[in-house]
Amino acid sequence: MKDGFIKVCSCTPKIKVADVDYNVSEIIKLMSDAEDNGAKVIVFPELCITGYTCQDLFLQGRLLDKALEGLDRIVDASNGLDALIFVGVPLEVDGKLYNTAAAVYGGHVLAFIPKKNLPNYAEFYEERHFYPGFADPVCIGYKGEDVVIGQNVIFTTPAVKGLQIACEICEDLWVADTPSTRHAMNGANLIVNLSAGNEIIGKSEYRRMLVKSTSARLICGYVYCNAGDGESTQDLVFSGHNMICENGTTLVESKCFTTGTVYADIDIERIRTERRRMTTFNVEDPSAVRDNNNYAKITFDINQKDTDLNREFYCMPFVPANDAERNERCEHILAIQSEGLKKRLLHTGVKNAVIGLSGGLDSTLALLVMARAFDLAGLDRSGIYAVTMPCFGTTDRTYNNALTLAKSLKATLKEINIEKAVRVHFEDIGHDESDHSVTYENCQARERTQVLMDMANKVNGLVIGTGDMSELALGWATYNGDHMSMYGVNAGVPKTLVRHLVKYYADTCNDLALSKALIDVLETPVSPELLPPENGTIAQKTEDLVGPYELHDFFLYYMLRCAFTPSKVYRVAKLAFKDKYDDKTILKWLKTFYRRFFAQQFKRSCLPDGPKVGAVAVSPRGDLRMPSDAVSKAWLEELEGLE
Repeated sequence: MKDGFIKVCSCTPKIKVADVDYNVSEIIKLMSDAEDNGAKVIVFPELCITGYTCQDLFLQGRLLDKALEGLDRIVDASNGLDALIFVGVPLEVDGKLYNTAAAVYGGHVLAFIPKKNLPNYAEFYEERHFYPGFADPVCIGYKGEDVVIGQNVIFTTPAVKGLQIACEICEDLWVADTPSTRHAMNGANLIVNLSAGNEIIGKSEYRRMLVKSTSARLICGYVYCNAGDGESTQDLVFSGHNMICENGTTLVESKCFTTGTVYADIDIERIRTERRRMTTFNVEDPSAVRDNNNYAKITFDINQKDTDLNREFYCMPFVPANDAERNERCEHILAIQSEGLKKRLLHTGVKNAVIGLSGGLDSTLALLVMARAFDLAGLDRSGIYAVTMPCFGTTDRTYNNALTLAKSLKATLKEINIEKAVRVHFEDIGHDESDHSVTYENCQARERTQVLMDMANKVNGLVIGTGDMSELALGWATYNGDHMSMYGVNAGVPKTLVRHLVKYYADTCNDLALSKALIDVLETPVSPELLPPENGTIAQKTEDLVGPYELHDFFLYYMLRCAFTPSKVYRVAKLAFKDKYDDKTILKWLKTFYRRFFAQQFKRSCLPDGPKVGAVAVSPRGDLRMPSDAVSKAWLEELEGLE
């Protein structure tokens, strides 16, 4: 499938216990519906052909014969369906009865996977009827064909690069040494589980945790299908609780006590990328614990048409959508930032720190972090030197906000007008002040940094950097100007998250004047204020020049964290921003992003120290080991012709 996505589904049919004809009819109907909806892997519950709760009826030859007849009907119905189907069926082999999953495709059974771990405690008595499954695949006869049976079976298809599917059944997931662990260590990246777990208080919560954590631990997709309506309620009730997870994230989950199908788009390409990144996950490691390396690899072929994605891509991947989760995230990040700075203050033994306070968003967040860090270190906030340095582009709005912030946080305010010094510098280098080029802008930025560095020497303090990760990604910083500091507290925080951190502080500071100033900072256009104002208002808006930060943060996340190809980033960005930006606009700024990201690596290669706060970071000492002279051609050429 395109971009590594494959649509999977978990189907819980309504059944009648021991009524194979009825059950098979329901299964076939759901098979057809799922395939019509684009599902390429379809999973049904454990023993769904007969019903899981048949108890001693499993010892009746008549039921077993009917089960095979029912399987025959399902196999015949699969002919012409473009999907791999897993269905639960009891199967007798050499006088032993096994609880199996039949893997069905294109009018054939590709394999039978027997359940290994048979619960025989509390309400379960599976050992009364079934034998434990075995790992080594062997061949048995079915409908005149040799069919593999065994746990060690992996299914692959050329339609999805790298896709490897394996299967386990119900209790196999709940034990210490799961078959899925062995499967994953042998390359499986999509695990399906046919289950029949009854419902009691607290079990759905535990089941949810188990499926999510297994998909995270094994870095895989996990399709869990549970029995539901129609199973015997003589002593138990089954809820049809279905889940599809990917690497620790629940993509979709059904409500308990519903019957039907849930769909999700599993991103196999991302799973493979994550496994490559996690070098401790090494399927080639000979020291890895494996029960048996004797695997049968079975190939099936599905149509390589594009997957119609139902998966949602949130437009702000760095910012939780849930209010409570977002507030918790903000508090955690502020703690990381302030703890990082506290350590630096205590290590150096200084009692003072200097910051250039513009009244803009980034310097505001840095000042808030400094206040918390000084409190944690037991230092007086008067040791925070907030330096405002008005020049040609400064507006009354940002200037007044800077004054209010410094006063509210009990910092020591210093005002140093740099116009005279910048004009002297213009004269020294022979620059015409009417020429508002990059020289005009950067002279101001570098003069401000010189003032801060020298002020820090004067008070025996540290210069605290204010630049955020989004600016660093785009190179939107003056080299050896605001690019430089002695500790950059915002270096790991993307711009979209900076806004929410400041808003969180405004909502929780219990200081009306401070809160009002913070809200006004949030409402002020993002600008370096290096060009003269127009009618007293900001003339230079950053996002008019480099593009919307919400787009660039989205691109940054999916490029660095997920290693998506440029065309895949473009595809998911169109889905995420479909109600806000047209395709042409997204593509324009995506090209800008790649050009700037590659061209500006030299600035990131010499970044000051600063704390990592999330899964994406650009520190040359941490997450991003990238050459400064790498060529962006391969990335940009993929975007050509996509308009």
